[in-house]
Amino acid sequence: MNRNVLSSTLKSLRKEHGLTQMDLAMKSGVGLNFVRELEQGEATVRLDKVAQVFDLFGYELVPQKKMK
Repeated sequence: MNRNVLSSTLKSLRKEHGLTQMDLAMKSGVGLNFVRELEQGEATVRLDKVAQVFDLFGYELVPQKKMK
């Protein structure tokens, strides 16, 4: 999953569930800055924390072959 898809998916899920970035950070156990960076597609985010945030919505990150 590329960064743009990941960040836009997270933002959509957050809004769909009526959460602010602060709500998401608190409920998933990560910092507010992390959520902001993740939604902006920053390249420096930690994969374990990304998985932790998406777990809140019942999603998991899996390796997938790139589409050509």
